[in-house]
Amino acid sequence: MEKNHVFELTPTRRLALILGGSLSILLIPLIAMQFTNEVQWSVFDFIVAGVLLSGTGVTLELLLRKFKTFKTRFIAGAILFIIFFLIWVELAVGIFGTPFAGN
Repeated sequence: MEKNHVFELTPTRRLALILGGSLSILLIPLIAMQFTNEVQWSVFDFIVAGVLLSGTGVTLELLLRKFKTFKTRFIAGAILFIIFFLIWVELAVGIFGTPFAGN
């Protein structure tokens, strides 16, 4: 029986999915800005979010290529997700505070 290579997930296709997924996620605030004043993102906000999302996705792809066992992939992915989440929350609400802010 011959394999069907049409749906094979090659590294190039995975990278395209990562970048397309990042772009799709960025469409959410862009669309929301058209309907409400509650979402007010600047171009800089979109750039930072895009770099953070696509950078995390590409880093995950590199980790999946480097580590071969499920256990190491899971641990590396979990650590990456925690770092992504902490950076995202810090940028959104500033949970760690600004150490050099004036009183």
